[in-house]
Amino acid sequence: MEEKRMKRRSFLKYTAAVTVGTGLLRASPFAAAERRGAKLRKAVQLGMLPKKLPDADKFKLAKKCGFEGIEAYPMNDLDAARQQGKLARAAGVPIHSIVFGGWHAPFSDPDPNVIKKGLAGMETALRCARAMGAETVLLVPAVVRENIRYADAYSRSQKHIRKLLPLAEEVGVVIAIENVWNKFLLSPLEFACYVDEFDSPWVQAYFDVGNIIIYGYAQDWLRTLGKRIVKIHLKDFRRRGYQWKNLREGDVNWPEVRRALDEISYNGFMTTELSGGDEAYLRDLVKRIDLIIAEK
Repeated sequence: MEEKRMKRRSFLKYTAAVTVGTGLLRASPFAAAERRGAKLRKAVQLGMLPKKLPDADKFKLAKKCGFEGIEAYPMNDLDAARQQGKLARAAGVPIHSIVFGGWHAPFSDPDPNVIKKGLAGMETALRCARAMGAETVLLVPAVVRENIRYADAYSRSQKHIRKLLPLAEEVGVVIAIENVWNKFLLSPLEFACYVDEFDSPWVQAYFDVGNIIIYGYAQDWLRTLGKRIVKIHLKDFRRRGYQWKNLREGDVNWPEVRRALDEISYNGFMTTELSGGDEAYLRDLVKRIDLIIAEK
């Protein structure tokens, strides 16, 4: 009961911080000293590159098209993971992150066997990230369902993620919590509070620009989450018709997103999470990202 009261007080503190402008949000992006501008790097998911190509050629193509990094996926074979990371670095597009996901074994599930599976998977992913040279592992922390209450998903997922913090610190890899369509962390205030309650540099936010459009406005979430954001996914979405679109063809307000990135001084990769394609498609995608970066 005391833990629940503390969490409620913590959330109310965040709400008050934004409402009255007291600046209590950690690493507030609105402090004048922090307005130094963003440093943005373009990355692509490995699965978006032509599947028939061997890894070495995939990485060379990504570099040729103008990408600067790769987001890959967990591998059980750590020697193979090391080799994949080595090939990516040799091509000039290091693997900066890997996607574990978590839908298959969310840390909100009441079944101990599901939790055991999720923990084992994340442990493998963290070690794999270290082998590849990646900085983060993307995690969907919880899924709210009819038989899983929101409050239980919140507390249960935090409890199990905390079990991973010693390993994350040991391997030097950040657990990056992503906002997805999982009926969880539905406001930027709550997302910020959820991350901060870990009180650990090994848990940060992975912000997906496109995912948020059905909940609110990407620039608002960016400004609220601020320095908690360690990675960014680029997608676009159109509310009317409820459909995914190519970058700059949906309802994301890219000029405002670009200004928000400057305000929070985001320094890191922006990874495209779209359908894959050939060289012409990938080059066009890089041009679209360049136009987003050029927005002022």
